[in-house]
Amino acid sequence: MPAAPKVFGIILAGGEGKRLMPLTADRAKPAVPFGGQYRLIDFAISNLINSGLRQLVVLTQYKSHSLDRHISQTWRMSPMLGAYVASVPAQQRLGKRWFSGSADAILQSMNLIRDEKPDIVVVIGADHVYRMDFKQMLDAHIASDARATVAGIRQPISLANQFGVIDTDPTDPTKIRAFLEKPQNPEGLADAPHEVLASMGNYIFDADALVEAVTHDGELPTSAHDMGGDIVPYFVNRGEAAVYDFNRNDVPGSTPRDQSYWRDVGTIESFYDAHMDLISTLPVFNLYNNDWPIYSQTFNAPPAKFVRDSVGRIGNAIDSIVSLGSVLSGTHLERSVVGPWALAGGGSTITDSVLFDSVQVGAGARIHRAILDKNVVLEPGATIGVDRERDLARGFTVTETGITVVGKDVHVHA
Repeated sequence: MPAAPKVFGIILAGGEGKRLMPLTADRAKPAVPFGGQYRLIDFAISNLINSGLRQLVVLTQYKSHSLDRHISQTWRMSPMLGAYVASVPAQQRLGKRWFSGSADAILQSMNLIRDEKPDIVVVIGADHVYRMDFKQMLDAHIASDARATVAGIRQPISLANQFGVIDTDPTDPTKIRAFLEKPQNPEGLADAPHEVLASMGNYIFDADALVEAVTHDGELPTSAHDMGGDIVPYFVNRGEAAVYDFNRNDVPGSTPRDQSYWRDVGTIESFYDAHMDLISTLPVFNLYNNDWPIYSQTFNAPPAKFVRDSVGRIGNAIDSIVSLGSVLSGTHLERSVVGPWALAGGGSTITDSVLFDSVQVGAGARIHRAILDKNVVLEPGATIGVDRERDLARGFTVTETGITVVGKDVHVHA
């Protein structure tokens, strides 16, 4: 392998995101808006770009139109040095079928690897919120002489049954001894018995080894063709798998509070909680780290504006994020994230909530502990998240923890 290996990035963005319904009713999970002006996929791409990768493909499948449009409008790289971020739909190159798993997605997209001829392939998911310097993981992979390296994040041992857990070799904590899928009674780490290493779904492979592994996997009729469930165990069984502890990753500009932050936003509760992590004075995840920026589409929009309403009521905004183009008139806004082009009328109240693009909140309307998708309109005096039974009767999604979710383009009557 050359001193400066050629590295190719593959972002797996084909998941349906069923547990995020109704936010994924009309879009792929990686295209779901997040943090006001971002899409979930922006975190994955930003991490790879900040890490120095310049040839990236995004493998899409379900409801990919808005995701493809976002990538084409946002992630335009200079072609002078061969840089690109390309959205690649399911191509059915191996027959009239869709991807049957994340490993099959790579198998069916093998032409991308053949065309680019990389030495190393970085494979990551598209829908986690985190910062990570993959250059540090790449250096660890090369130094280990492993053919595959899995990024692991420390989690409480009580949560082990929710993750794929990495069991390390006691004599070499960087080597994977076994990969355990949602184990009930795993061993804790040697230096932290109350913790386990959970797979983050981020991988680095020697390119030839990855091609060999997914090709072999594609010939197994009993395989689920999953990167974590099938490809990683393939390398583990051959003694060729290493683990990279995310705790070691030192991202420029990070603080002790948001160091090693990673959140899988696969459910409404985790998606909501991740937003609440953004808005405190010392945020658990800091969007304002200019040393490791999260890039996204630049909106041609005026600044957010806060004004008195028509009768002179003064609003306020506390512990909140408000995006470009939004106008709040005499509104009480607290512990909330407001997307671009939102309008809120006099006497309205928005607390503990997440609003996507172009939400309109009528005068006197109340929103509490809710997520509102794009173009939702609340008539004057309407409520969301105030009366659970009424929300359920109107067909809105209400989680067990009391988060009300209103889908795209819904008109809410008073």
